[in-house]
Amino acid sequence: MSGTTLNTTHAFKAPALAGLGAALLFGIGALMIAFLGDPAGRPPLARQALAPAPTPPPAEIETAEIRRPVEFTTPDTDVEPLLSGVSETFEATPSELGSDPAHAEAQHAAQTNPDALVIAPLTGLTTPGPSGPLPAIGPDGTRPDQAYARPWHGDPNMPMIAVVIGGMGLNRAVTEAAITDLPPEIALSFAPYSRDLQSWIDRARAAGHEVLVEVPMEPFDYPNNDPGPHTLLADAPNSENSRRLYWLMSQTTGYFAMTNYLGARFSTSEPALGHMMATLEERGVSFLHDGTGRRSTIEAAGGNAGAQWGIADRVLDEDPSPSAVDDRLLTLEALSLQNGSSVGAGFAYRSTVDQVARWAEGLEARGYALAPPSAVMARQQAERGGSRTPVANDH
Repeated sequence: MSGTTLNTTHAFKAPALAGLGAALLFGIGALMIAFLGDPAGRPPLARQALAPAPTPPPAEIETAEIRRPVEFTTPDTDVEPLLSGVSETFEATPSELGSDPAHAEAQHAAQTNPDALVIAPLTGLTTPGPSGPLPAIGPDGTRPDQAYARPWHGDPNMPMIAVVIGGMGLNRAVTEAAITDLPPEIALSFAPYSRDLQSWIDRARAAGHEVLVEVPMEPFDYPNNDPGPHTLLADAPNSENSRRLYWLMSQTTGYFAMTNYLGARFSTSEPALGHMMATLEERGVSFLHDGTGRRSTIEAAGGNAGAQWGIADRVLDEDPSPSAVDDRLLTLEALSLQNGSSVGAGFAYRSTVDQVARWAEGLEARGYALAPPSAVMARQQAERGGSRTPVANDH
């Protein structure tokens, strides 16, 4: 009987010890994730718990903001106090970013590809800034948003459709697919914290794509959802937002416009948004909003700033499934028939890139003109009473 009792005790001890060990490992792992962060890129849970509750969005917001996956190559940004100085130790000037072999390869491609855009920077279109070269209107009045735009020679009487795919530079495989697989009329928008940013932009322009640079802007759930150390903030002094914007503008060259990354709360502040757009206008750079906000505020800020601006009509991949993206592309077609033109904004999902590439193949045969966003924005600017017309200069 004692032998039977001993064997039974050992039989229960083994799984009990194994279960205890697994529980300890799970607990240690949970604590590491809570304080160090998830290796998949999600922010530390402990820091999230300490952050203040997000301000609820006002009822008049027309479109819900879409939270995008993002990976920063900058240092940990949570340690930066609100509106304090930001260390610039990780910044690099465009000349430094463009000194690697990929930059030389892109320059060679630009000289051999008939769709290639001019190699940036162009003489006279930069000026020294506090964090590196800033775009500038040339002595002869040439604006960067004209010089770096993709020329368009299409039929202005056809319904025009433009598409910009954002989040470029964060995922190498998707960025390369977008550069090589999408027609050159599709614009690419790059995250300012991307590694090898200038080389990516050089490659995109060598393939014929006009490019934009993304401006991180304050979302409603900031700082729980923190777009990075140079995020423009709705309640920050203009001088602080200008300092951050200058840093973002000086990280690369060759872009015709900037566009928002997040920014639902920032975009409700007409003074803050207007100041940013006025600053871009002083530099000869256009602004394209992805449309996830109250259009009336964006329109008022752009009009009061005298800026060159546009708003996307639809986000293509709130649901990134192929069928949902296809439905949004069909909506762009309908809007272009109704209004004469339309603009769609997508993100660096492989499904978005693949579906846009397939959709664009037969677009002209269906009676639509695929145009770069700069051309559609210029047309819309002229219709609002501005003086700009679509760019049609040589490559």
